[in-house]
Amino acid sequence: MGKTIAIANQKGGVGKTTTAINLGACLAELGKRVLLVDIDPQGNTTSGLGFNRADIDHCVYDLLLGNASPGEVLKKTSLQGFFLVPATIRLAGAEVELVSMVGRENRLKEAMKTLNQDFDFVLIDCPPSLGLLTLNALAWATDVLVPIQCEYYALEGLGQLTNTLNMVRNFLNPSLKLFGVLLTMFDVRTALSQQVGEEVRRVFKEKVFRTVIPRNVRLSEAPSHGLPIILYDNSSKGAMAYRELAREVLERNE
Repeated sequence: MGKTIAIANQKGGVGKTTTAINLGACLAELGKRVLLVDIDPQGNTTSGLGFNRADIDHCVYDLLLGNASPGEVLKKTSLQGFFLVPATIRLAGAEVELVSMVGRENRLKEAMKTLNQDFDFVLIDCPPSLGLLTLNALAWATDVLVPIQCEYYALEGLGQLTNTLNMVRNFLNPSLKLFGVLLTMFDVRTALSQQVGEEVRRVFKEKVFRTVIPRNVRLSEAPSHGLPIILYDNSSKGAMAYRELAREVLERNE
């Protein structure tokens, strides 16, 4: 496999799922083979790509518990070269079931070893917590992408996330890197967005992506239609921003 990027932030509502879906779609549009792994029990990435969770027989839960192979779980999306490992509500119980298992933090990594597809990028949409599901993602990932919304309290909890990344490096995954920090929900009309952006750049410096994801109604609407933004509204500001991000990700990956 190529680069495996966990999209993580323990705060909810920061744009993790929006970024996972649309970055993946834009990378696929650029000719890359992309696998998106939904490891959030809410399953918003799965429904946001047009899948009815009630109709899914096997999901990432079955991989974690060793009840299915990746080939049985893999789904094709509406874009060529873009694949999904879905999540359903059954994943909600996985945290409890994993506690007593040997090598519980590495279950996802071990399960995906048998995947016979070659992907340029694997993106993992993490839940808004730092529990065992997120730890499984971080133990497998080569890199972490952190979305931060340009709103009050945006930086709250980032110290905890940084500590978690350090802990994962020390005990589970020494090669894990911070790939980048992405400013989301940016509103050009407010001084607050500008101030948050400046503070994030002061803390994370060159790790902050040049691309900024704006507040965009079309981005918010796209998941209810089960489509990435480039298929829902190809010319929207949201589509242009995620295309720009995809190009920047490729640039950083060189």
